[in-house]
Amino acid sequence: MCPDCEDFARTVLLLGQLALYADMAGADLDFVEAVSPSLAVSLPEPPPGMFPDGYDLDDGPAYPGDS
Repeated sequence: MCPDCEDFARTVLLLGQLALYADMAGADLDFVEAVSPSLAVSLPEPPPGMFPDGYDLDDGPAYPGDS
């Protein structure tokens, strides 16, 4: 696996594990709130070939707070 692909996959896996942890009874939600934004921001650009040709990462639904 290429280094960029490995970083992307590892970061996505960590975000998923953090989401699962947040849903557990007794989870430290202060930890989740502190770590999740940093982890999300550290997500690298998707490696080439991750999405089909012509896929626009910026094209999608409007989310609250988007301008």
